[in-house]
Amino acid sequence: MTSTIELNSTAIARTFDHALLTPTFTDAELRKGCEELRAYPIASVCIKPHAVKMAVEIMAGTVVDVCTVIGFPHGIQLPEVKAFEAECAFRDGAREVDMVINTGEVLSEDWEFVREDVRAVTAVARAHKGIIKVIFETDFVTEDKHKIRLCEICSEEGVDYVKTSTGFGYVKGQQGGYEYSGATPHDLALMRKHCAPSVGVKASGGMRDLDKVLEAFDLGVTRIGTTSTAAIVAEAIQRFGR
Repeated sequence: MTSTIELNSTAIARTFDHALLTPTFTDAELRKGCEELRAYPIASVCIKPHAVKMAVEIMAGTVVDVCTVIGFPHGIQLPEVKAFEAECAFRDGAREVDMVINTGEVLSEDWEFVREDVRAVTAVARAHKGIIKVIFETDFVTEDKHKIRLCEICSEEGVDYVKTSTGFGYVKGQQGGYEYSGATPHDLALMRKHCAPSVGVKASGGMRDLDKVLEAFDLGVTRIGTTSTAAIVAEAIQRFGR
C-alpha cells in the first residue's frame, strides 16, 4: 500500500498523538509537556483525564486538539462507566477519546458485550462531534480471528480509528521479566485490511523513530501514538525538510 502522507516534517507531525499518560507524571510535568508541544503542529496531545481542562487552556490558539483515554489502561469498566468518562472528557473540552476494549470479553468471544462497550462510547463521541479511537491492546489480544472481529465491530459501529496498544500492555515472559511489542507490521496490515475504508488505523506502542513511522504509513496508518515527537520531527526535518 502506498502512503497517503506527504513526506515532510509538518505533514508527518500532523499524524501524531503525543501521549502524556505516565502514571507518575505530576501536574507540573503535564503542564511542561503541553507547553513544549505548542511548538509542534501535531494532531493531539493525549493526556490523563483529570488534566483535560488544563491541557485545553494551554493548547488554546494552536492547531493541537486535546485527547484523553477512556477505560484506561485495562478496559475493565462497565460500558456505562466508560460512557460517563467520555461525557466528562468532552465536557472538559477534549475533542478526541481513545477507549480500551474489555480484553477478557474479547477473549471470551462475548461479542455483544464488546459491541455495546464500543457503541456506548461512540454514541457520546457523536453527540459531541468528537473523535473516537478504539484500542485493541494487541499484546493481550493475540489471535488474528479476535482482531478481525474487533475490526468488523468497530467498522459496523462507525468509530473513527482502531488503535493497536495502550503502551502499558506488558506481558510476563518465561524468565519472569515483562515484555511488550506494541504496534507490529502484521497487526497494522491486518487492521487496515479488515476495517472499513472510513475507519483509520492508529499505530501506538514502540513508535520511537522515523523509520518505524514511515513503515506504518506504508501499511495504511494515518495516526501515530508516540512519546517521541521532538526526536522524530527533528529526524524528519533532517531527512525531508520542513
